[in-house]
Amino acid sequence: MKICFIPIDNRPVCYNLAKDIANIDNDVELFIPPREFLGDLNKSADIKSIFEWIKNLPKTDCMVLSLDTLAYGGLIPSRRINDSLEEIKTRMQELRPILADKKVYAFSSIMRISNNNYNEEEKEYWSEYGKKIFEYSYSGGKINSGVPDYILEDYLATRKRNFEINKMYLEWQKEGLFESLIFSKDDCAEFGLNVDEAKELESLGGKTKTGADEIPLMLLARAIQKNIKVYVEFTEPEYKNSISNYEDVSIEKSVKGQLELGGFEYVNNFEQADLILIVNNFVKKQGELVMGWDTPEKYKNNLKIPNKPYCIADVRYANGADNNFVKDLLEKIDLTNFYGYSAWNTSANSLGSLLAAAKFKFEANKYNESAFKKLQIIRFLDDWAYQANVRGEISYPEDIKPKMFFYENILKDLFNIDFDTEYIYPWNRKFEIEVVLK
Repeated sequence: MKICFIPIDNRPVCYNLAKDIANIDNDVELFIPPREFLGDLNKSADIKSIFEWIKNLPKTDCMVLSLDTLAYGGLIPSRRINDSLEEIKTRMQELRPILADKKVYAFSSIMRISNNNYNEEEKEYWSEYGKKIFEYSYSGGKINSGVPDYILEDYLATRKRNFEINKMYLEWQKEGLFESLIFSKDDCAEFGLNVDEAKELESLGGKTKTGADEIPLMLLARAIQKNIKVYVEFTEPEYKNSISNYEDVSIEKSVKGQLELGGFEYVNNFEQADLILIVNNFVKKQGELVMGWDTPEKYKNNLKIPNKPYCIADVRYANGADNNFVKDLLEKIDLTNFYGYSAWNTSANSLGSLLAAAKFKFEANKYNESAFKKLQIIRFLDDWAYQANVRGEISYPEDIKPKMFFYENILKDLFNIDFDTEYIYPWNRKFEIEVVLK
């Protein structure tokens, strides 16, 4: 199977992770643009080069497209660039004939509203007015606690432009250009302009999903059009209606939404299931180690390894693993039926990337065991070793290799494989690392 895949940007979880998942099946050939064509924290994607790259591709079975990359130069540029609505429409009209005879799985973001004053991924004025713009949005535009008119006008104009582009995609879908079209709700609160936009898109026939970075991976899984029945086990079943940080739906709804998006079948009967999804969920409120937030109760060491294929989403904490859970897992793990672990960033991020990898392994025509092991080692080193432990021990990007030796040795024994590592800060910040396995 040949798949064209356009990521959101050049981060490891957007670029490398897609390749690592596809490599689980040697029968899948993933065509992905050169990494230097894609955007980063401070640079937009080279849209012209990506368009030319797509035009020169050999025939593929389907395409998975992050439309933000093609329209704006990436997810972050979608909030920053000042291109006009007409300029973007003209640009995207060039894409239409390319899609005409293809099976296309696409997603576009609903512009997020961060509840902070960090402008690292926003326009410059976010450093002073970010929280105030969030409050304005949360109140439905009824409360303006001091945002200058010219800034508010610029912000609302950017939102309106992106919203009109999303409505254009809906028209394309009605014309049959997309096999699937998803609008992502990234960093979503209960109320806000982005929530209103999502409801309007839904009223027009659009499908929305909470999350962002994992959605292309789930569309990649959806492109593997085979049915897998999934039974879900929560470590805290009485709290499955609690809402994750950075999301607007319960963890149970997030799970079901990811399963639906990836083309899985949710079942209520353990015996009927092909795959067991274990969710280490939180009590009342999701923790986040980097922020110093904990959950009301620690993990209870109640993991039971199923006697059939299983995978694990560790979402008790956002942005990193639950150390108590991982300790229990490593004592009990059975690699015979193991289909993956993830504790990456938000609950939706963890669930989507985990399920995509599990589907590729489950349905592999030519299973590549070493590729699967590589993916799992990277996830444990990133989500557990770094995010839940080492990241909290450093104040700025620095050489972490000595601090990672302890975790590397555990994983070498677990997967019975020797490896060397390199750790890179791709965007020169602590938030993410790139784990290079040698």
